[in-house]
Amino acid sequence: MNFETYPFEKLNTLLQDITPSSDYTPLSLTIGEPQFATPSFILDALDEHASLLNKYPKTAGEEVLREAMLTYNQERFGLTLDNSQIIPTFGTREVLFNFPQFLLHDIENPMMVFPNPFYQIYEGTAKACRAEVIYLNLNAANHFQPEVDEEALSRADFVILNSPNNPTSSVMLMDDLKKWVELALKHDFVLLNDECYADLYLGEPLPSLLNASIEAGNTEFKNILVINSISKRSSAPGLRSGFIAGDAKILKDYMVYRTYVGCASPLPLQHAAAVAWADQAHVSLFREKYKKNFAVAKEVLGVDAPEATFYIWLKVGDEIAFTTRLYETYNLKVIPGSFLGREGEGKGYVRLALVYEADKTKEALERIRLAMEIK
Repeated sequence: MNFETYPFEKLNTLLQDITPSSDYTPLSLTIGEPQFATPSFILDALDEHASLLNKYPKTAGEEVLREAMLTYNQERFGLTLDNSQIIPTFGTREVLFNFPQFLLHDIENPMMVFPNPFYQIYEGTAKACRAEVIYLNLNAANHFQPEVDEEALSRADFVILNSPNNPTSSVMLMDDLKKWVELALKHDFVLLNDECYADLYLGEPLPSLLNASIEAGNTEFKNILVINSISKRSSAPGLRSGFIAGDAKILKDYMVYRTYVGCASPLPLQHAAAVAWADQAHVSLFREKYKKNFAVAKEVLGVDAPEATFYIWLKVGDEIAFTTRLYETYNLKVIPGSFLGREGEGKGYVRLALVYEADKTKEALERIRLAMEIK
């Protein structure tokens, strides 16, 4: 399979012959990995259940984890799901890669549709599926919202949305999500929203695509799925805990497929993830940290905070020249937007991940301000 080089590898290649300034300590705003300590109650649960490493985990997930995920969906979104409508997963990256292969396997010439720029796993799984791809281009002209081409959607088999969006930080609200549910039913494609940043809202809580499905009258979630992860909301990416939820008919067959994949989460991790999913209070503490970071960004760069995520999609002109200049002169790494998009989308932008405490974030953003002032 001819996979594209991952963005971080492209960045390493771009910068490999550059010697960064020794006047500055190295900093990186590249990876969307929270740099805050995982809450102690999660670590305590991991330690308490460490002895369970001598047992095989169930592919379907332990009941304690499933119940915690159901509790999360009830408390966060007001969704009353049952066990047939949710599957615990080993994070969401593995789902994004193997679920389309399961879904599209028996389709002769499958077509996938997803946003552009994008999280690169979307492209990777499309290649693994030998699927034709149609991009939902996100740019300033459409306010970084996916535009509907019904002729293309009429041929689609699988559509991925990503709201809140990585890398642009754009958000789709209830009315727009409902329209996509209606399109999925009209054109009979499977619609999945990647909701891994749904809890990192900075104002009012954001709806799930499952909420929009109910609002659209599709209470059984026909053709509708969401994925979510504990990584961002709980500063615990190492737990590799996620879920896929929605259409029970699709999930029933996908569960059979997963017994062959071999990606069940170890029992100590499941118990630690369970206490994290079931608790909403600690997430508000992380949201406050990100609010402080965006307040710093407003102060230093004059940019407004998005509605969600911890990213800034910053317009800089020549994003490659800016990235190299920033690294060479100020010892700071960022991701060029063109590494995250295709067909010219992402050009002129860099993605900043504000995943540090406010003082380190301010130091990094001040270097960016200086780099932007260089002509």
